[in-house]
Amino acid sequence: MKKMFKVLSPITKKDGTTFWMRVGTGFPNKDDSVNVYLDVFPKDGKLQLREMDERDLRERPAPRASSGEPEPLPF
Repeated sequence: MKKMFKVLSPITKKDGTTFWMRVGTGFPNKDDSVNVYLDVFPKDGKLQLREMDERDLRERPAPRASSGEPEPLPF
């Protein structure tokens, strides 16, 4: 199975602690580069790629069916 990556961004809470929010997914290419697909873009621009482990792969949501058209915004 090919490696998959979770894309995380650090969020600093009011109490000064850091929460790592998942903001996307990464997939390797044949040349070992990585395509990154972001669900949101962090305002500070900080991203970290971490290889998904067995738990991440089991818990990931099922892929959504796509018509090829972008989904409408919810507002």
